Amino acid sequence: MSIHISNEAAKWFKEEMDLEQGDHVQFFLKIYGGIPTVHPNYFLGVAVGKQGSIREKDETEGITFYYNDEDEWFFSDYNLEVIRKNDEVEYIFNNK
Repeated sequence: MSIHISNEAAKWFKEEMDLEQGDHVQFFLKIYGGIPTVHPNYFLGVAVGKQGSIREKDETEGITFYYNDEDEWFFSDYNLEVIRKNDEVEYIFNNK
């Protein structure tokens, strides 16, 4: 269970979300709407800010991307990779 954000994806987040050095981006679970995941009926949400206890993180381009302890069960069997492809961000869940 790890998280990796490519430099190109981090730059996309910085541009699209108007982020600055030292900002935090949280990935969290949603039941309705959001980014599709490997778990049926669960979606990935994205929020700016630091909340809760960070379980896993990746610091890329001066931004800390993370998910919290409460969502660890969701990520426990997967490594999350976020890349930029065709001017969009793609979320890849790889088996550990």
